[in-house]
Amino acid sequence: MRVTDSSAALPCPPDPHTGLPTADVVLPCLDEAAALPWVLDRIPDGWRAIVVDNGSTDGSAELARSLSATVVTEERRGFGAACHAGLLAAEAEFVCFCDCDGSLDPALLTGFVRRIADGECDLLLGRRRPEGRGAWPPHARAGNLALARMLRRRTGLRLQDLGPLRAGRRADLLALDLTDRRSGYPLQMVVRASDAGLRVAESDVPYRPRTGKSKVTGTWRGTWHAVRDMRGVLREPPADTAPGGVVRAGTGALR
Repeated sequence: MRVTDSSAALPCPPDPHTGLPTADVVLPCLDEAAALPWVLDRIPDGWRAIVVDNGSTDGSAELARSLSATVVTEERRGFGAACHAGLLAAEAEFVCFCDCDGSLDPALLTGFVRRIADGECDLLLGRRRPEGRGAWPPHARAGNLALARMLRRRTGLRLQDLGPLRAGRRADLLALDLTDRRSGYPLQMVVRASDAGLRVAESDVPYRPRTGKSKVTGTWRGTWHAVRDMRGVLREPPADTAPGGVVRAGTGALR
């Protein structure tokens, strides 16, 4: 991981008018130049966008720098690798995650952070509600539903979605000792959060057709590989936890 540019060395303090804490927003990126301007324009004022370039060849990293985002280079390919590099580069108390393809609106994350800061929950996920033709292909939705059911059996969490729009406290997320560096990363975050006793909740968010083709769920093959990775996460035994529910050490990893 390499931080190649930063528009802000330290996160801003809480907004003096709203009292809302600021956050860092991690944006895993692989050839998303077409969507980047809109996504970065929707980052809340005073928040820091961390664009994690995961091998783009379309100028995404250069464009992100020109739009005042912090750019992190993660040479190891994989959605989880990009997300975790962004988490390690984050400095704010709260860290959010959002896809960089224009399908989700990062402006909604202010409400996520407020709910966590107010003590309603510890990890908040966006439950996707598709808007527009082709926003959520049937095979991707079916795979997500199957995983949600397996997650319920593994953890007892009654979630309907494992959406990529999410927020939590940086310290909590780092303590989970996440090890997956592929498609299982988002699910591992939820599983280990549950094992650690963190309160996991979800909130409806609009889900629009993405800009460009998905690298993961754009095909049946990609969806199958993602489901396979996530099933591997669900087979991991519960992580050992320290008193108070904090994860002490991770278990198996998907490489």
